[in-house]
Amino acid sequence: MRQIKRLWRDSLSEYPIDLLFLGAKRAIECSEYLPTLHQMLVSCQECIGSLGLPLARDAFIEACQASSPKAAQNWSHPAVYFAGRDTGWFFLANNPEKKTWPVFEENFSIYIRKVFLGDKLAIPASDADQSQKSNPLTKAQKKNELKRLREELGI
Repeated sequence: MRQIKRLWRDSLSEYPIDLLFLGAKRAIECSEYLPTLHQMLVSCQECIGSLGLPLARDAFIEACQASSPKAAQNWSHPAVYFAGRDTGWFFLANNPEKKTWPVFEENFSIYIRKVFLGDKLAIPASDADQSQKSNPLTKAQKKNELKRLREELGI
């Protein structure tokens, strides 16, 4: 019995109490019997969606499909952006799903926990937008810049 309790505790420890109550209520209402651990985990994941947060799988797809600049995208939730950023945009774009999904899922769950603890996530203003608005260098400025770089590198 102790091992079963430990299994349940360890499996559900990442969810805050409020979400566990919502998940338990949902699982009990949708089943004739008391929920299994699997049913409880599924119910908690479904309740995350009802709280305005995307499911981890949907967040992963959103992060993988986002175009640049990333900070300027219309994210379903800031947690998706931060999980993608921490996973690495290059890593997400250039590796197979079996490598990227576990890393993203872990990062996303970290940010979900932060949201549950009351942290306010804000996506930073995009630096890429500002750099695109800069004026291009003239031919003379390019030559001077190239000369400076050659001197700096000793070429």
